Parts: sequence; C-alpha cells; structure tokens
Amino acid sequence: MILTGSAIGQAVQSGDIVIDPFDESRVNPNSYNYRLGSEIHRVRGERRNGPGGSREALTPVDGRFLLRKGEFYLGHTLERIGSTRYVTSLIGRSSIGRLGLFVQLSADLGHCGAVHRWTLELLPVMDIYVYPGQILGQVSFWEVTGDPLAYEGWYGQHDRPAPSKLHAGIPAPSQIRELR
Repeated sequence: MILTGSAIGQAVQSGDIVIDPFDESRVNPNSYNYRLGSEIHRVRGERRNGPGGSREALTPVDGRFLLRKGEFYLGHTLERIGSTRYVTSLIGRSSIGRLGLFVQLSADLGHCGAVHRWTLELLPVMDIYVYPGQILGQVSFWEVTGDPLAYEGWYGQHDRPAPSKLHAGIPAPSQIRELR
C-alpha cells in the first residue's frame, strides 16, 4: 500500500524515511516533490554501457543548465532519499514531461536500505533549461509484505550521477554457453 502524505511526514519524523533536506511544503497527498541537484552530465558515445562512452559535466550558465534536444543526461536529486522500511518509487513530474523533458525513463524503484541522492535519467525532446533546486518529480513510498531485506546492489549509495554498471554483470564471451 502507498503511504499518504501525512504518513510520509510522520515516517520522516520517526526516522523510518530519509528525505534530507525535508520541506513540509513539498508533501503531496501520496508523494513528496524532489528537486534537481547541482550536477548534470551529458552522456555520449556508441558504447554507453561500458568503456568507450564519455561523460561531460555541464557548467550552469546564469544559474541554469541548457539540455539539448535528443541528448542524454544524468543528473541527481538534491535530496538524499530512501528508507530501510519502505520501498521508494521515483517518477518525473507531468508538468515537466509536458515541457518536453522525460525524467527517470527506466529505473523508478528504490529498494529497502538504499538511501542516497538518486541518479536521474534526463532526455529532452526539445531544448529546455533546468535549474538546480527545481522540482522535477515525485517520490512515493510503499509498504512491503514480509521481512524487508537491505539492498546491496550496484547503485544503493551514490550521491552523484552514476553511470550504468551493466557491463560489470555481462559475462565474457568465453563464459557464455550455447543454449540447447
């Protein structure tokens, strides 16, 4: 079951949810509005899932970043967000999507025990300016059934934009057996 806004506020106060910094005015009926952090990287190259791709840190001009149509970017949330008791789900804000910026295209699930600044996947379909501290989306919190296990995966403790680590889990060709 999803937590209501008041339950999110209570869980932050009790320490069951981490949202740091927390601002009561950004609590919604069933979520919390997260903001864009101060770092954005443009990801380029034919091999984005391993060696061969490149990341370039953008420099804000007049306090804002220009994201170019069709380019792929990694940013991060301003807030550290997570819980050892609840599962988090992070999505983009519909009003941002209507401006032509897709946020969090694939990885919206945060496991129990993962508390960090989330890496944000950003894909503009037209040129758009974004600002550090701008509200980009919502995070919701869900109760788990059963005993929660602490997340020990690749991305659970990052506080800066983290590139894909998928290549670390792909077996070498010599390790792949033919399927019969």
